[in-house]
Amino acid sequence: MKIVAMLSRIAFALSTLLLAASFPAAHAQTTQPKFEYLMTYKALLEPGYMADSSLIIVNVLNGGWAKGPNISGSFIQPGGDWLRVLPSGALRLDVRATLKTDEGDLLYISYNGIIQHTEGSLAKLNAGEKFTNKDIGYFVTAPTVQTASKKYDYLNRVQLINKFVEARLGKDGESYVMYDVFIIR
Repeated sequence: MKIVAMLSRIAFALSTLLLAASFPAAHAQTTQPKFEYLMTYKALLEPGYMADSSLIIVNVLNGGWAKGPNISGSFIQPGGDWLRVLPSGALRLDVRATLKTDEGDLLYISYNGIIQHTEGSLAKLNAGEKFTNKDIGYFVTAPTVQTASKKYDYLNRVQLINKFVEARLGKDGESYVMYDVFIIR
């Protein structure tokens, strides 16, 4: 009887293994995102101010630029960045801005994202110096676009990714943030 029970358990274990092997692993990657370059932009900013110890507010100014293979324009007001300081020290962005294309079309851009500064990028930020993607630990955002433009209507239906290029947030001189922007497919 013990042999029958043991053989039954072995048969069950083997059938379970065979069944599991016939399905893809639950953790296996099944897709691969593709990134299509859309543009690079530089948004001009006012120096930020702190509403309290956990919220930094930065106004987006008129001007700056956006340039890509099929898009060109500049930012218009109103616009702003709201940065929440998380307990980990990372910053969570909440941004709203309007890009006016050279053709006069308006693209409302909103995004969230995460910034994780390093000691080096924080030192440059606090000194009002330019810091780049080589200085910072992590800085990625996920914009969406809303527009009535027929030319840019396709942007209403895609997710974008902003990859940080460089920034300067000085009390004197130019303050800005620059991103490379990609459509995720």
